[in-house]
Amino acid sequence: MKIQGKLGEYFELQVINSEDKEIIKEPVESGLSALWFQDDVSELIIDGKTNSYSKNEILFLTEFHRIDIKNLGTIQLIRFNRPFFCVVDHDTEIGCKGILFFGSSNLPSIKIPKNDLRKFEGFWKMFLLELEEEDEFQIEMIKTMLKRYLILCTRIFKKQNNFGQEEETNVVREFNFLVEQHFRSKHKVSDYADLLNKSPKTLSNIFQKQSSKSPLQFIQDRKILEAKRLLGYSDIQIQEIGYTIGYEEIQSFSRFFKNQTGEAPLSFRSKIKGNTPNT
Repeated sequence: MKIQGKLGEYFELQVINSEDKEIIKEPVESGLSALWFQDDVSELIIDGKTNSYSKNEILFLTEFHRIDIKNLGTIQLIRFNRPFFCVVDHDTEIGCKGILFFGSSNLPSIKIPKNDLRKFEGFWKMFLLELEEEDEFQIEMIKTMLKRYLILCTRIFKKQNNFGQEEETNVVREFNFLVEQHFRSKHKVSDYADLLNKSPKTLSNIFQKQSSKSPLQFIQDRKILEAKRLLGYSDIQIQEIGYTIGYEEIQSFSRFFKNQTGEAPLSFRSKIKGNTPNT
């Protein structure tokens, strides 16, 4: 079931299995998705990496993720676009920017706790009921429920990932979002420290408490993710891909890519595409 408003608003609720699995890959401009796995058999290849998902796990994706389906059980899909509900504009209300969505190179997911399972089942039923109303209040009602849904998911994510003090958590979220916006042009921790009005040392200390990765690793991971996407899902020349993420010389890009992934860009492209492309 889906609705499309007069101003381009889009909201979709679907139960998907192996017979209609291509729905997951349908492009929705500025679309964000939550995939709720109903069993333990699903395997998705996301940006070239195979991931297995278990029952009552929810995965959060943006329009920029590239998805191939290796095996699919049953999934409950919620998908909406920015005109329907913008998580960036509403971040002060829901706090999911940089956590569930636009979290740099992360692939966020949560495991629904047993004591919260009825809440998620209730949300699904309420979404279905509201989609049948088709009156002037429908979109606003669904937006309100979606907001509550995302707040609950964000709370669970923070608990399951041991997020610490709220102020420091917000710094990490903003850093992730800034990296998502600027990774092609800003490659130093000091660049983002300036944007956050923090010193690089303060930023590194916060990440030591909040994450297993350093700020520099987040930046590098996002650059590698973009390189993998372009290598695997486009025919852009390798030198141009390197230039896109800040390397003017192909040798420098190839060295960076191999140090981070263990293989050369050409080998990675050949493996993903199953052929030997031109450099």
